[in-house]
Amino acid sequence: QVQLVDSGGGLVQAGGSLRLSCAASGRTFSNHVMGWFRQAPGKEREFVAAIGWSGGSTYYADSVKGRFTISRDNTKNTVYLQMNSLKPEDTAVYYCAADGNRYGVVRNRISEYDYWGQGTQVTVSS
Repeated sequence: QVQLVDSGGGLVQAGGSLRLSCAASGRTFSNHVMGWFRQAPGKEREFVAAIGWSGGSTYYADSVKGRFTISRDNTKNTVYLQMNSLKPEDTAVYYCAADGNRYGVVRNRISEYDYWGQGTQVTVSS
């Protein structure tokens, strides 16, 4: 059974940092695009960042570019999201996601991802 487990969320002051992790089990995702999305209360889920299967390509939402960094360790079947200079508007539940197809193209559409983590809450206080 495929499972993505998100962790690393918490409460942080504005300007602080957090590192989210997404550990995959049940199959290897070393050849799959991985992404992070977030959903704030009352809002739709939105794209945050994605990384290609080799780690050589990344794609960020404009709202997080320059502050967040996505990375992966294929030996651990894990994807990370380093979040720096956090703002109150970054407050949301963060979800990792995996493209079910191998060697896919990095994309920002929710429909491109087949597997989802359970989410981890990130709260940024002002």
